[in-house]
Amino acid sequence: MANDAMIRLRRIEPWTAVELFAAGNLAFLAVDVWVAHAVNRFERVEEWIPVIFSIAAPFVLAVAHLLGGLVPRVGGYPLRDREATARVRLARALGLLVGWLALGVGIAGMLFHLQSQFFEEQTIKSLVYTAPFVAPLAYAGLGLLLIADRMVPAVTLEWARWVLLLALGGMVGNFILSLADHAQNGFFNRAEWISVAAGALGTAFLLLSAMRAEDRLLRKWTLVVLGVVTVVGLIGFALHVRSNFVRPAANVWEAFLYGAPAFAPLLYPNIAVLAAIGLWAAGRGTSR
Repeated sequence: MANDAMIRLRRIEPWTAVELFAAGNLAFLAVDVWVAHAVNRFERVEEWIPVIFSIAAPFVLAVAHLLGGLVPRVGGYPLRDREATARVRLARALGLLVGWLALGVGIAGMLFHLQSQFFEEQTIKSLVYTAPFVAPLAYAGLGLLLIADRMVPAVTLEWARWVLLLALGGMVGNFILSLADHAQNGFFNRAEWISVAAGALGTAFLLLSAMRAEDRLLRKWTLVVLGVVTVVGLIGFALHVRSNFVRPAANVWEAFLYGAPAFAPLLYPNIAVLAAIGLWAAGRGTSR
């Protein structure tokens, strides 16, 4: 059993890992967005859209994967097998559909969040205290991953650069979220600056890696930085959870609902996983 599991793990390629990453993140976003929108008890009906989409999208992707594999590509079957080719085309179309819809949900969510206050006052204060405007772009990033997996040849350095570029976007977004969230309490605890510094460091190294993906030494140092960012995220998660347990509240649910966002620091390890996949693919691409 253990040997079979190891064999299956060795068969995982960077592009299949990206598919699993995207599907898993879309599913988790259903929980994350539901908790975030529960704060105002889903005041606007459109706040249910990302939750419903996050529940449905993984099932559609699962159907696509069953039809054509983890990364369905037209031409993966002999031309004489028309039924198989039709399945692959349908699977690819379903994956692209989820990707484009995720991109639309992300952009629309960003505009809705900005509309809540920033478009009315257009000040730094309104930007900090409005709904987190970059948070919905997680959908856009996942959508672009699914699209790239089907439109960019996977066994290339170009595909690896796309993954690194999208990981860079996620790192920049989390850097902005960390800065804005902690600015709301005026960085009451100086340790809160650590997560901001980690985001800035991760952003710098991912930017260089996306530009110079063929540089082996840079890839190694970027992995080290990603490890540091991961540790910062895990410690942040523990600190957020601890602060919610000790803060005064009617019950644990309200403490987590209105307290420090427990899942937010886990974005760093999550982005680090995606970036590591991109670095893995870059290493394979340069060796071909």
